[in-house]
Amino acid sequence: MQTEVADSESVARSGLARQLDKPMTALGVVFVLVVLGQVTARGAVLTPVFTVAGWVLWSVFVAEFALRAWLARRCAREFWRRNWWQVVFLAVPFLRFARAVSVLRVARAGGVLSAAVRGSRSAGRLLTGRIAWLGVVTAAVILASSQLLIVLGSYVSYAAALHDAALATVTGEPLSADDPFAEVLEVVLALYSVVVFAALAASLGAYFLRPESNPSPPAAPEGPGKPREYQVDDPAGSEHPER
Repeated sequence: MQTEVADSESVARSGLARQLDKPMTALGVVFVLVVLGQVTARGAVLTPVFTVAGWVLWSVFVAEFALRAWLARRCAREFWRRNWWQVVFLAVPFLRFARAVSVLRVARAGGVLSAAVRGSRSAGRLLTGRIAWLGVVTAAVILASSQLLIVLGSYVSYAAALHDAALATVTGEPLSADDPFAEVLEVVLALYSVVVFAALAASLGAYFLRPESNPSPPAAPEGPGKPREYQVDDPAGSEHPER
């Protein structure tokens, strides 16, 4: 009896966790856009709006993680072994309360990385095709790279940072900035363009160039000058073509 009750509770917890997947996935995508707004927003109105929206979404993510940890309390060791890194990303926003400028930049950079990771994970839950997932991950890499270039002071204009990050991600083009972070980032993006984006391009090419599964054989032309042959069976078992 106790085993049946425990099994039913486990099924209920698993069902509740699955119900959280879709709304939290949607919020993960929204969080990427909010972080982008925090980096690019200027003015006395937009900046507080994006800041408040970011803290609200962060509070929702913390509550969701705490709920999942409570639901997985019977297999807590396995849960923390797989999700310990999320604690780091959830704790990074607290660094914004630090007064040091360097720590504040690290906190903002950590927020950008956290949004990119959460957004790509959300896309992985929604998308089943490899090509679509690689496309979304590539877009997340471009957005995160351009935001990091702004946050860490490598660029002043976000349009220029986005342009150079997109070229570096797709073609391996060097960044126009020459500070240490930009030099390290352009190497990382060059490796991404060679390994991951090349795989995406190859998958797209294979998809559009693949042959048809059941090609129809070409029909033999029939003209008035070419007689048609057909077979008739005789009693002896031999076949004679008749014209």
